[in-house]
Amino acid sequence: QVQLVESGGGLVQPGGSLKLSCAASGFTLDDSAIGWFRQAPGKEREGVSCISRDDGSTYYADSVKGRFTISRDNAKNTVYLQMNNLKPEDTAHYYCAADFTGCTVSMHYWGKGTLVTVSS
Repeated sequence: QVQLVESGGGLVQPGGSLKLSCAASGFTLDDSAIGWFRQAPGKEREGVSCISRDDGSTYYADSVKGRFTISRDNAKNTVYLQMNNLKPEDTAHYYCAADFTGCTVSMHYWGKGTLVTVSS
């Protein structure tokens, strides 16, 4: 049974950092791309970052390039999203998602999300 569990969200001041974790079970990271998405109140869900299945290529939305870093630890079957220089507009529910075909806007498996609030 595929399961994704996010953690690491919270309240942080502008300019601060958070590291989100996505713990996967029921499959191994070698078999799946993992993406991070976010949805702010009243806005559509948007893709933030993705790490591919095969060669670990990484992708970022323009709005987070240079500030966010996605990585994976195959031994822990966990994917991370390091978020630096956070801005109020980064406030959202963050979700990780998995898909065995690759990075896509419509990933197949989803976690329940973790809330990130950037505010002074």
